[in-house]
Amino acid sequence: MSACAFAQKKGVVLPVTNELAEVVVSDSKFALPKEKSGKVIVKITADDLKKRPGQSVAAVLSTVAGVEINGNQSRNGKDLGVFIRGGRGHQVLILIDGVPVTDASGISLSYDLRLLSADQVQSIEVMKGAASTLYGSGAATGVINITLKKAAKNAIAGNVYMNVGTQTAAKDKDYSAQDFNQGFSFNGKSDKFNYFASLNSTETTGISEAKPASDAQTFEDDSFSRVNSIVKFGFTPNEKLSLDFFANYDKIKNEFDSGSFADNPDNFSTSEQYRVGFSPKYKYTNGEIVLNSSANMIDRALFNYGSFSYYKSRSINTDLFNKYSILPELFLVTGAQFQFHEMSNKSDYVDLPKELAKFNMIDPYVTAVYNSDFGFNFNAGARFTIHSKYGNNWVFNLNPSYSIPNTSIKILATYSTAFIAPSLYQLYSSYGDLNLSPEKDKTLEAGFEAELFNKKLTLTSIAFLRDEVDAIGFDMTLYKYYTVSGVNKVRGIETMLSYKLNSKIKWNANYTFSEMEKQSSILNPKHKVNTGLDIQATERLAFSATYQFVSDRYTEYTTYPAPTYDAVLNSEILKDYQLVNANVRYTVIKNRLNVFAAADNILNKDFVEARGFSTRGRNFKLGLNINL
Repeated sequence: MSACAFAQKKGVVLPVTNELAEVVVSDSKFALPKEKSGKVIVKITADDLKKRPGQSVAAVLSTVAGVEINGNQSRNGKDLGVFIRGGRGHQVLILIDGVPVTDASGISLSYDLRLLSADQVQSIEVMKGAASTLYGSGAATGVINITLKKAAKNAIAGNVYMNVGTQTAAKDKDYSAQDFNQGFSFNGKSDKFNYFASLNSTETTGISEAKPASDAQTFEDDSFSRVNSIVKFGFTPNEKLSLDFFANYDKIKNEFDSGSFADNPDNFSTSEQYRVGFSPKYKYTNGEIVLNSSANMIDRALFNYGSFSYYKSRSINTDLFNKYSILPELFLVTGAQFQFHEMSNKSDYVDLPKELAKFNMIDPYVTAVYNSDFGFNFNAGARFTIHSKYGNNWVFNLNPSYSIPNTSIKILATYSTAFIAPSLYQLYSSYGDLNLSPEKDKTLEAGFEAELFNKKLTLTSIAFLRDEVDAIGFDMTLYKYYTVSGVNKVRGIETMLSYKLNSKIKWNANYTFSEMEKQSSILNPKHKVNTGLDIQATERLAFSATYQFVSDRYTEYTTYPAPTYDAVLNSEILKDYQLVNANVRYTVIKNRLNVFAAADNILNKDFVEARGFSTRGRNFKLGLNINL
């Protein structure tokens, strides 16, 4: 299960001539057969998600080669660090239905994955490497493109689900039900109209966020609750034009502690997100034009050390782009994107008005995609960013690939640049610095994809090298953001393997090696392995088991020793850990009722993901899904 996201052909039982091609959209913004893409894009399909029942979006992503989600193994509600290829959160862009999602008041202008329920997700594409040419500032190490569920083909359809689980640390023996997740959706489609509505709620307790320094200490449990609602509506007046609208509301309440090894029974935070958007599409002879537009507001409140801090943010995104096929084998994507972000922060000690903390970007861009009939493909593009604070910046992308004739081997390479503007928080907060420079990255990657043994075995290996200039760092003794001098280098290798023994048994594995300098190394493992086995025992019964190894990680922390109590920076190596998970799924009524049972950390390993914070031990989950 850990590597099921590796995209495969779907035609194992069909003749090759009737095979349905896997398509990806992340590297051109339009559907493109995967074999013609010059990028290694990991696609987590709806079928893959069904093999991971009860897991969070973060847990699913953490099994992708090159991706590390720190905090994923802690209690529900722990803040998450999203790292791709040794990068930090501000270098990863998250899209929902093709639209960038951000928290303008967040530390790195990134999206909080805790706001999203996996039960509302249809599929995920993970494209690694710099993608600023198509997606702008922030897409330096990768793009996570999440597609939410939409209307089915029936006029009226519905779904109800519920799962219940335990939430306990390795040293605890309380296996009572403390993790509850439930929801429903209804949707439908006619010739011209479609609609989808969904509601999800999650409530969890059972584990303290902070870990006691000794067995003699007992910390109180920290709870987490979340509500997600989505409404989508589509209208297709004719074959050329489609109009899609969406609105969603997300709210979380989360108790948290005072840091590593430090309990606090009073601290809590709330976060509310409102998102609306409009996405019309128009097809014409030889082309298609699309407008992705959205607006979101986030209100956050933190009660910490006896007082409140209030954060508010507003973001507007409008991306108008056009695909035009000049020749059957050549198409051009041209577009322009406008982004606006503002934030405010108010507490007993800070009064940052939204009139001060804001900026905008206007980015025209162009990408050309050439797919020959003799195996050569080429993707090239450029973007000109006009930033209200940082002026004009160019980025570009060159991505050739070649499928060797009469073989199932594709060789690919990419050279791309990225521009990353500091976030509003890094500039204007009490920890910020208005003199921060924008980060500029260069990424080179090369590798191959091969399908062997009558396409039963799929092997991919990619080597990458990234240079970061003016990287944004955080001084843990001065508690200030600063510009890292010199060049920060990150290099590594990703290898993915998928083998289909027969129509019922699949084995998947991936290995990531990353070598990092400076602050990129914090909490990023040098070695990471995922492997999984999927068995469709009968038409109704299925089984999946996974194994994950995460190597030693480097971390830094600050202490204030007596008698001077001056800040002292310390470092520590967090020991490697291994996890074994499994689940079994059974179809009680075909196309109607499915049930599952899952066990995580079966060996009940007591491990450290982040210094001074709890991790989950052996836990169990039961659930059912009813299609109406």
